[in-house]
Amino acid sequence: MITLRHHVLTIVAVFLALAAGIVLGGGPLSDVGTTVTAASRDEAAPADDGGRADYSERFVSALAPPVLAGRLDDRSVAVVTVPGADEQLVTVLTEQVGASGGTVSARYDLGEDLLDPDQKSLVDTLGSQLLTQQATDDVAADASTYDRIGQLLGLAIATKEAEGQDVSGKARAVLDAVSGAGLMDEQADVERRAPLVLLVLGTDAGDEGSDAVLAGLVEGLSAQAAGVVVAGVTADGGDGQLGRLRADPAAASVASVDGIDTAAGRVAAIMTLQRSLTTPGGAFGASGADGPVPLG
Repeated sequence: MITLRHHVLTIVAVFLALAAGIVLGGGPLSDVGTTVTAASRDEAAPADDGGRADYSERFVSALAPPVLAGRLDDRSVAVVTVPGADEQLVTVLTEQVGASGGTVSARYDLGEDLLDPDQKSLVDTLGSQLLTQQATDDVAADASTYDRIGQLLGLAIATKEAEGQDVSGKARAVLDAVSGAGLMDEQADVERRAPLVLLVLGTDAGDEGSDAVLAGLVEGLSAQAAGVVVAGVTADGGDGQLGRLRADPAAASVASVDGIDTAAGRVAAIMTLQRSLTTPGGAFGASGADGPVPLG
């Protein structure tokens, strides 16, 4: 039986596609009713696409609450931000996690030195120390510098358990060490580790070194979390940093969404988080190879 939710999802998928810039062709309507002349079409056409774009935004925003309701019930999300992440977008995404029934376990703001290839020695030294002192049995000994620090961060903030887990003494020690080294902002007391990680991209450095850092981090995080979603604005897709990350083999185990600067992209991000609990990977959003939004 086709449920109301299936109807709504179908409608949303169409409008998400429109918001992502996919043009839908018209059907053979010329023989139905009165013929519309070219002149009358010109008179009825808007002067620009601004009105239609605004309508698409408002339409998707209006449908978002019933479509997203309950999708993250009893699930928690760790929000991780890259330097330069849009504060307003992070706030809206956090609110949508709550509106979907989920909770944000904590927000973790990565420091500039962690993403700076010139600081690799610092990251490598700290990672080696933490591996020996705290995570011998939890992190791969042969992991590369940024894969290793990503696994350590994942150990501290995330878990494979769908219900989440309490923060252990080991996790607190890792968080304190990483923040103490200036690689992440200090955290207030965090009580739970989350099964899902939402990594929000920031400033695109646009160089291979920074791309390798990001790829290593997400690969490491994915080793410790049930699901990881990397989210960026529309410009991050294509040739942007998210587009480049998608081309890296390290990104195969994480999902990605570009277009969070639109209502459609933010809806897609929440739906991708839900999907990541059971199905890793996938590229969604404005330029996602797997479609504008995961359905089902």
